[in-house]
Amino acid sequence: MDIKAKIDEVVKKVQGDPAIAKNFEKEPVKTVEGIIGVDLPDDVVNNVVDGVKAKISADKAGGIIDKVKGLF
Repeated sequence: MDIKAKIDEVVKKVQGDPAIAKNFEKEPVKTVEGIIGVDLPDDVVNNVVDGVKAKISADKAGGIIDKVKGLF
């Protein structure tokens, strides 16, 4: 399984659908398994959840930096 590809897939869905984003905040493991469609071992699903959280945080930080750059 390509974990990076799964992280990218989940990030797209979480960022593209507010309902999925809300579910991800409440129950990230269940949401990830629902998106992927597979019941993953705990260590794998936790790695995917951590990767999704990191990518979303990085995307938000990048957007804020771009906005600040636009002020100058």
